Amino acid sequence: MPELPEVETIRRQLEPDLSGRRVQSVEVLDPYFAKPASPAAFESAVESRTITDVGRRGKYLLFEFDNRDTMVIHLRMTGSITLLAPDGTANPGDARIYDAGDQTRHLKARFVLDDGGEIRFADPRRFGRGFVADPGGLESYFASRLGVEPLSPEFTAQALGEMSTGRTGPLKSFLLDQKGVVGIGNIYADEALHRAGLHPLSPGGSMKPEHHEALRDGIVAALQRGLDLGGASIDDYRDARGDSGSMQDEFLVHRREGEACGRCGDTIVRIVVGGRSTYFCPSCQKRLRRRPRRRRAGRA
Repeated sequence: MPELPEVETIRRQLEPDLSGRRVQSVEVLDPYFAKPASPAAFESAVESRTITDVGRRGKYLLFEFDNRDTMVIHLRMTGSITLLAPDGTANPGDARIYDAGDQTRHLKARFVLDDGGEIRFADPRRFGRGFVADPGGLESYFASRLGVEPLSPEFTAQALGEMSTGRTGPLKSFLLDQKGVVGIGNIYADEALHRAGLHPLSPGGSMKPEHHEALRDGIVAALQRGLDLGGASIDDYRDARGDSGSMQDEFLVHRREGEACGRCGDTIVRIVVGGRSTYFCPSCQKRLRRRPRRRRAGRA
């Protein structure tokens, strides 16, 4: 599943060319894309609207319109968005002709712009979704699902400590919970924990202030490196130009089972945490123990 660096890479590519463009027509080719709304209702909500901004919340792409409604697209596991210029090039700023390939075979929705360009959404596994919400509806939708943005000023070591207090589940599972820190998936959770020197099975509430600081820094560093490299292309991910990212070439532990840890030289191992393959170094990632509960005042 594309994580924050992949979705933010796409957003940064789309925003300069889509701001101010009007959506001339919409065609939903797969009803599952717009569920629970009907294709006709989705098309009606988007057609003739002008895009004023392209944003992101967690792993969601946000296309803001001139009437203050927002089209939300979640790529899920295998979704992809490609921007085509009127002449068929991969992107208005790119001179290469786009090779449609699987993107055309698995096309789920297409948005024709006022200059003849297109936004195309494709998804081989059909998990990706799109919907349109007004400001109040969007706020309510995200309030129950998403926590703090990890690249925002609000994401501090103290905030991380507060949200992890009392957590008994593994740190890996804690990082994957979008109600805490948003945008982190399997790849960047492994990379962040290695940077922080923390074992993925450590209880979330076992951390001390120095661990909060290390994990906060590890998360930011892992996500920022992913952004710098255009995301990670392991399976299906491609950016808005149809290109692969290169973060996979610099993984510290993810998918490196049996290889040497670049920090200590020990062998990287793979375990399963919460049903997800998890990679770590058993020597330099410390396993913390559950911290005892504080006794209430007045108790013996």
